[in-house]
Amino acid sequence: MDQNLFKRNELLAQTVIKGLERRNISGFYAANRQEALKKALELIPEGSTITMGGCMSAREIGLVDAVQGEKYHFIDRDKYDDPREAMLAGYAADVFLASCNALTSDGILVNIDGNSNRVSMIAQGPRKVVFVVGMNKVCGDLDSAVARARNVAAPINAQRFDLDTPCRKTGTCANCKSADTICCNFLITRHSRHTGRMNVILVNDELGY
Repeated sequence: MDQNLFKRNELLAQTVIKGLERRNISGFYAANRQEALKKALELIPEGSTITMGGCMSAREIGLVDAVQGEKYHFIDRDKYDDPREAMLAGYAADVFLASCNALTSDGILVNIDGNSNRVSMIAQGPRKVVFVVGMNKVCGDLDSAVARARNVAAPINAQRFDLDTPCRKTGTCANCKSADTICCNFLITRHSRHTGRMNVILVNDELGY
C-alpha cells in the first residue's frame, strides 16, 4: 500500500475508534491482516461456540481457518442438512464473526442483508460480535455509507451469489424488488446497549466488499 494512503488510514482509524467508543462499541486498530487476526483471537475465548455469515473479511485475514481448530466449536453451516437448524444454533453462539457493508467516520455501522440471518445476529443473539473491517469501507457520513452498501457491496455480492438482480447486470443499485434482491433488510447500528458485545477491528488494508 502507498505510504501516504497508509498514514491517512491510520489517522482516520483513530477518529473512527473514538466515534465507536462514544457509541459503547469497542474499537481496535490493526496495521495489517496479521495484527487483525491476533486481535480477533484475543477477543474470542478458547472453548467458544462461533458462528458467522458470509464474511469475506474474516476469511481474508485467516480468522475462519483459525477458529475451526480444536480450541473452538465452529458452527459450519455447510454441514447442516437443514439451513434453519444452523441459523437457530447460531443465535445461541458465544461469538458471531462479521464485517459491515460500510462504516461512518463517526462510528455508525451499515449492513444490508437478503436472508437477514446476518443482520439479525448482529442485532441480537450471540453474546459477542467481532467485526473485521477494512479501511476501504469507511465513509464520511450515513448517506454515503448507505450508498456504498447499495452500490458497491450489494452488486458485488449479487455477482458472488449468482443472483438475478438488476445490480448484478449493471453494477449499480436499481432499488429493485426482484425475487433475488439482496437488499431485504437494512441494519443501522448507531449504539450498543451491552458493554463489550460489539467489537470492531479496523484493518489498514482493503478487505471484503
